[in-house]
Amino acid sequence: MVDSILDAVKSPRRFFAASHQVSGIETIVSGVEQDFTDSNQIMLAPVYPEWLGDRAFSATHGARFNYIVGEMARGIATPRMVVEAVRAGCVGFYGSAGLSPQEIESGVEAIKRDLSPEQIAWGANLIHSPQQPGYEAAVIDLFVKQGVKRVSASAYMKLSPDIVRYTALGLSRGKDGEIKRDHHVFAKVSRAEVAEAFMAPPPQKLLSELAAAGLISADQAELAALVPVAAEITAEADSGGHTDNRPAAPLFASLSLARDRVAARTGVDANAIRIGLAGGIATPHGVAAAFQMGAAYVLTGSINQSAVESGLSEAGRALLCKAGPADVIMAPAADMFEQGVEVQVLRRGTLFGMRAKRLHGLYRSGASFESMSQKDRDWLESVLGEPFETAWSQTKAFIEQANPKEAERAANDGNKRLALVARRYLFMGAQWAREGQEGRAADYQIWCGPAMGVFNEWVAGTPLEPGERRTVRQIAWNLMEGAARITRAGQLRSQGASVPATAFNYTPQWFSEEG
Repeated sequence: MVDSILDAVKSPRRFFAASHQVSGIETIVSGVEQDFTDSNQIMLAPVYPEWLGDRAFSATHGARFNYIVGEMARGIATPRMVVEAVRAGCVGFYGSAGLSPQEIESGVEAIKRDLSPEQIAWGANLIHSPQQPGYEAAVIDLFVKQGVKRVSASAYMKLSPDIVRYTALGLSRGKDGEIKRDHHVFAKVSRAEVAEAFMAPPPQKLLSELAAAGLISADQAELAALVPVAAEITAEADSGGHTDNRPAAPLFASLSLARDRVAARTGVDANAIRIGLAGGIATPHGVAAAFQMGAAYVLTGSINQSAVESGLSEAGRALLCKAGPADVIMAPAADMFEQGVEVQVLRRGTLFGMRAKRLHGLYRSGASFESMSQKDRDWLESVLGEPFETAWSQTKAFIEQANPKEAERAANDGNKRLALVARRYLFMGAQWAREGQEGRAADYQIWCGPAMGVFNEWVAGTPLEPGERRTVRQIAWNLMEGAARITRAGQLRSQGASVPATAFNYTPQWFSEEG
């Protein structure tokens, strides 16, 4: 009995017939040529990895699987990673957030060179950047110019004119009168109130202002008032980097309820809004659970950072490959340091998290470098690796270009100078990790969630344990294959079969390049 159950799980693409007896399901019979006139017999339909999730999602975005290799900011999700994701049948997002427009353009052009026009399952990241006036507008202009059809919008607390402009510029009416989207926004959110803004049509006032400024046409404004800003909503649970540490199941349920409220209030089609799940997606169990809850797609992040296509240095990837589920820490974010916003980073092998927290504590105390104790001054300069005045001089040169108003304030505010220097240190921590800067390993800022540690536990002793063998293709295919088998095991259990616990296990294997 156990062997036949396990055979059914290991072959999710095959039909199986289950025969009920008085004592329950006692046999699993392979094949489809069975006598199903007996009401005690049930056919188990195949489960394909390609069928997990919303088939409309994969059809819309030209992917084989409802699986996204997610953007990781500042180029950690490299053009190469995007290309390999698309070739593996997934959707790939370039980690363009935080890069200069020139760097972004270079990366987008590299992706376009390596993919054919028919390979459309890719996009780039746009991060809300209120501290850099004009940045979002410049990036959106670049995306429109370069024909980037998919944008993952992250760190938004409310709609910005530029993300609405991007959506509207891609709207048109087909011959049948149906509204067509040429620009697809994937809104990554962790709160229902933020999700609702993206699920609904934009405010009429904002559309009128964009049209009056000549940034969109009157027809585009009219169409935008009828459809959601984003048809794809990514529920971001406990993840690496910026995170609210939200549990996946309550978050997904919350956003699903928000979608229904928005549909009832605005008249948009609730079924036209697809909700995917990100954060904590590291094993087939997580993937299968997400799809079972109703996720249209899944998105992986931290685990791809350890892949060979990652923009993280070899030294940084080696640290990730050793991480356990508890080897993470919350630390102040470089882009929102003063507001106290935190990111989740790797703790094991670095001192970054603890040093960043102490820096923030000094700032919150109202201290300036000049008012600190000598002990704190010595500590700060040892962390910076240079005299404070040198660090401030370099920081000042950047801030005067990026945000002149902040530079003016800092000239007469020692606490603000401390904050800006701290932000530079936090920024450089991520830069050192990407570059593999020797002598700075203790200061590496590596965005990482607990999922990374669970992934390492899952791949231990398998072909995916060595870092040099981790590719986004092998990671994605193993997660999706494993999820199909776990789904089949659940299918059997839902029919009343006594399924052993080990049937819900899946050990990573090495797939041929053809899959």
